[in-house]
Amino acid sequence: MVEAMNLLPIVLGVALEAAASAPQVPVEQYRLDNGLTVLLSEDHALPVVSVEVLYLVGSGHERSGRTGFAHLFEHLMFQGSQHYDHEYFKPYEPIGGAVNGTTSRDRTNFFEVVPSNYLTTPLWMESDRMQSLLPALTQEKLDNQREVVKNERRQRYENTPYGMAQWHLSEMLYPPGHPYRHTPIGSHEDLGAATLDDVKAFFQQYYVPANAALAIVGDFQSADAKLLVQRYFGAIPAGERAPRPTASVPPAHAEHWQKPDDVPLPRIFLAWHTPALFAPGDAELDLWSNVLSAGKTSRLYFPLVYDKKIAKDVDAYQVSQSLSSYYVIEATAAPGQSVEALYGELSKAVSKALESPPTAAELERAISAYKKQFYGRIEAVQSRASTLAGYYQHTGRADYLTEDIARYSSATPERVHAAARQYLDMSRAVRLDIVPGKKEAGPEASAPTAGGAR
Repeated sequence: MVEAMNLLPIVLGVALEAAASAPQVPVEQYRLDNGLTVLLSEDHALPVVSVEVLYLVGSGHERSGRTGFAHLFEHLMFQGSQHYDHEYFKPYEPIGGAVNGTTSRDRTNFFEVVPSNYLTTPLWMESDRMQSLLPALTQEKLDNQREVVKNERRQRYENTPYGMAQWHLSEMLYPPGHPYRHTPIGSHEDLGAATLDDVKAFFQQYYVPANAALAIVGDFQSADAKLLVQRYFGAIPAGERAPRPTASVPPAHAEHWQKPDDVPLPRIFLAWHTPALFAPGDAELDLWSNVLSAGKTSRLYFPLVYDKKIAKDVDAYQVSQSLSSYYVIEATAAPGQSVEALYGELSKAVSKALESPPTAAELERAISAYKKQFYGRIEAVQSRASTLAGYYQHTGRADYLTEDIARYSSATPERVHAAARQYLDMSRAVRLDIVPGKKEAGPEASAPTAGGAR
């Protein structure tokens, strides 16, 4: 009891310091009768406003044999709706608006940034495609965008040096049937098999108010925005909130694949399962990445790139996700160095780095780097809208900024070190080598080869 009482002022002090360092961002969260969650954050610093619609559907929601649908709809949503059956970007070009969308394993988002006096444009456009996309969705549009997505896969994955690494890592980390087994781009086979009825059913299930959040950030008046939101979105049928995918974290295991690719130098990827986004250990591993690979004096860059010159580059990062995350360390061999020589030195460098916790200077540098990035996300209206929508998605609260930054600002060397040692065990690392050679025909055609590689 005495020890707990002595610790109380320290804990409170850390919490107060974290709260004081968090930016003061106004956020109002409410829900329409049809289930649409609305997030409002006024900021009159600049005469611009961002609108984002986040749908709680990503590639993790797709069923086997129908992969790539969430990303396919990211494209189809820009092909016109019932009351504006034209290219979605057209109304934004004369007003200097920025428009885009992204898809992950956990969600799909669409966003616009416009001068604040044009707020009604994205609200009307988003509401019309939420309510009236299907009447304008034709076989011709599906066929066209199906080919666009296939070409995107070829350009960004198959025909890009090291481009298939994340695809292979997903297959190594997650067993068949796991929601994260495949990447959002999907497979050629599944995209080719998709029928118009398939994609319509997918839209009706996921792209509805009850399964979405609308974030408005920037130069607007909340009272006016609420009236506009009700006018444009209030009458859309609710639909249902889609169930969140469930899956246990696969057991840690060592596995080694080697894949030939049209690359000049070998590259090694090491990966481990790690805690989910916002779970204990997630932020600590994010900070550990900075300790390992940020700057020329970092624990992996200095020995591998600067001192022994066996690597051309090295990077470490935590890929945070809703169900579970994974951690990656990747290094490219220097010219003339073999993949096995690189692995030997990389393994030694990682093991040595894990021997001691971050120094005070290392941790301060890592926290400062995170805060710089965090403040940048909050300052810009579009990235703030995505951040607030993400908080809502993962925590149920858009006003999670203080808690989020506290995960980092209150981190200690001991906690960061403990997380790194717990999860980054070299004896349980998934290892992928991308080596120079003749590229395989494609992942759908790949098969296990001798020696346990695939």
